[in-house]
Amino acid sequence: MNTDGAMTVAELLIDRLKQQGLERVFGVPGGGSSMDLIDAGRRAGIEFVLSRREDAGTIMAAVTAWLTGAPGLALATKGPGLTSAANGIASAYLDRAPVIFVSDGFGADERDYVSHQYFDQAGVLEPITKAASTLSGDDPGAEIDELLQILAAPPKGPAFVELTGAVAKRAVTARPAGAGTEGRGIVGDVDAALTMIKAARRPVIVAGFESTSRDNAGAVRRLAAALNAPALVTYMAKGVIPDGHDNFAGIFTGGQAEFPCVAEADLIILAGLDPVELIRKPWAYGAPVIDLGEVRHAKHYLTPAVGLYGPIAAIIDQLTTTLSPAEWTAAEIQRHRSAFQEAMAFPDRPGLTPVDIVKSAAAAFAGRPRLAVDAGAHMFSAVAFWPAGKPYDVLISNGLATMAFALPAAIAAALHDPVRGAVAMTGDGGLMMCMGELVTAAQQRANLTVIVFNDGALSLIDIKRQEMQLPDLGFTWQRPDFAAAAQGLGLRTWRADNAKDLSTALTEAAKDQGPCLIDVVLEPDGYLEQMRSLRG
Repeated sequence: MNTDGAMTVAELLIDRLKQQGLERVFGVPGGGSSMDLIDAGRRAGIEFVLSRREDAGTIMAAVTAWLTGAPGLALATKGPGLTSAANGIASAYLDRAPVIFVSDGFGADERDYVSHQYFDQAGVLEPITKAASTLSGDDPGAEIDELLQILAAPPKGPAFVELTGAVAKRAVTARPAGAGTEGRGIVGDVDAALTMIKAARRPVIVAGFESTSRDNAGAVRRLAAALNAPALVTYMAKGVIPDGHDNFAGIFTGGQAEFPCVAEADLIILAGLDPVELIRKPWAYGAPVIDLGEVRHAKHYLTPAVGLYGPIAAIIDQLTTTLSPAEWTAAEIQRHRSAFQEAMAFPDRPGLTPVDIVKSAAAAFAGRPRLAVDAGAHMFSAVAFWPAGKPYDVLISNGLATMAFALPAAIAAALHDPVRGAVAMTGDGGLMMCMGELVTAAQQRANLTVIVFNDGALSLIDIKRQEMQLPDLGFTWQRPDFAAAAQGLGLRTWRADNAKDLSTALTEAAKDQGPCLIDVVLEPDGYLEQMRSLRG
């Protein structure tokens, strides 16, 4: 709103978020403030999407925030609704998504004595949220503005609003939204960084999640081109350097597969690398590091020789004006790119492999949809072999690295861009945690294909059991018939256990504009060798 006027607190929250670019509200409502928010959104033209679980709704809001650049909004009832949402909130926290999570609140009469469902909700969420509010003060508009500023400040993350029905209905005078935060300057010695870069003969660039905005990604590409240096991306930064780019050299996880390339560097330039993206292993490189980031992370795997913090695109623009190409040749960069792909290959064996499935799906869908990937052993093949040309072509939780992410993430992506649609690649274990969201996909008529790696095992955990040389500990199960179940929930389905049936299913699913599921039956052997190649 641009003029003063009366509205309820629920209407005010929706209005502020709509000004920021809010597309949808996600979640499982209760009987209190949830109703007020959903109705206020309806009247403001903001769609409500009913998820089947609260954590899935929060993941949908987080992915929508990534894709739009606007804060996401998720809601749940108090008590069990809030605790059910906690995994999604933790994902938003460690995956750096600006989300406002709203739960119904407890009135004073409920807080004064032991009450049904009552506990300290803000206290439970305090470790995984950046801020909390009840919007019960004299100026709730100012409270909302402050929350939005906190969400947007790097590292981004969620905030919690505990909203009672009485507060949601309270009439307030709505004033114009407060001014946004002023642009941030650059902290650090630009000249020192420039001197190091000019002296380097074989620099290597590693792009992380903070570089996924359009401006930052463009700047990282310009830096790679100016230096003619190998550039690697983290899982969450997939597409910052396109897979087909001349400077693309692979994926950086902190493991073994990228080591031959990065070990040749005499200077490592981190561009927006958040330490939550790396596996828990000591930093393996002796070359000096320049850290270019939105913010300096207090806990890190390394101490940089120079750190430059602020708007990444502005920092890189100051560095690239006088740079000359390094000594890398196109053939050397190509060799490292090929070596990474070879390291990610799956051992030869009969039957379908995860690499076969990913490559076949990428060919059938011709790179059109976004890919959402679940945590699990299949993710190594999915991220390595699904092509990405832009940031967010691949959606993955690598901060929290939670299972049951891919399906709700893909639903959010398909609703955000129905023409492009989405593919979800999930393990059988991950899908069993969120199968109810297949109903959400059917209800929303989402342009979505779910590909289930049905190997009858909690494979990533079973890999660790194998490494520890332990006997069978019960991490396997009889394979469910996901195709039959999903058909009953309203999806078009196929089941495949060979290349011919998989090809048929993928071809048909790629033509379909509605929710589909392909249940791919495969054996879990081979993951251990692949993970050792990737992580060492």
